[in-house]
Amino acid sequence: MWINVISLFPEMFKTILDYGLINKSIKKKLLNINFFNPRDFTDHKNRKVDDYIYGGGDGVILKAEPLIKSIYRAKLKMKNNVKLIYLSPQGKKINISLIKKLMLYKNIILICGRYKGIDERIINNFVDEEISIGDYIVSGGELPAMVLIDILVRQIPGVLNKISSGNTDSFFNNGLLDSPNYTRPQKLKNLLQNKVPSVLLSGDHKKIKTWKLKQSLGITWLKRPDLFKKKKLTQKEEILFNEFKNSYLKKNNFLE
Repeated sequence: MWINVISLFPEMFKTILDYGLINKSIKKKLLNINFFNPRDFTDHKNRKVDDYIYGGGDGVILKAEPLIKSIYRAKLKMKNNVKLIYLSPQGKKINISLIKKLMLYKNIILICGRYKGIDERIINNFVDEEISIGDYIVSGGELPAMVLIDILVRQIPGVLNKISSGNTDSFFNNGLLDSPNYTRPQKLKNLLQNKVPSVLLSGDHKKIKTWKLKQSLGITWLKRPDLFKKKKLTQKEEILFNEFKNSYLKKNNFLE
């Protein structure tokens, strides 16, 4: 995958480039990432790339010309099938369906806005998709871009040691949250819930798989009822969910 980022602060990305899966994917040549600073494409003597908003209003926005030149330069070495994304609070919120669609593209350009945003003509003439990481405001598009890059990189074949590792993550797990996970030691002192569930130590992979599915259903119901309502349960899932629900309600004294 080839990702080109247009940003006033490319140095902010250093931490994700030097560590973790993104660093690993670059070293394995599964990811090529480059940065383009609009300040390098302005004729202003002070490298100014922002200006006041026509019609009045507080703040400034990024000017069109430096962004246009940045976009053309970013596209220069990319092949066809380029997806140009603007990180914006007005965009579609990131979800699994959107990520799967983006993974169809091998060439992605990310525009990181700053201040009050960018000239609307850039959006109307160049941007294919506006994407948001949530209903809140951050200081610029760099942090959302890092989030999006990290999500995409996890989906590149060969980045994770096992492809199944990504498939069992929350949300990618058939629309469900992940089941609880435990590691050594089997018992912890001075804790109310101090043991690993015995089924996970049984070695019976069929029972373990069933237990994990039941827990995923129940946890999604408890923690993200909005997701659970969208889930169409199979007959098996319906049975497992009812078992979890009844056990939970009884344990918490909702049932006599």
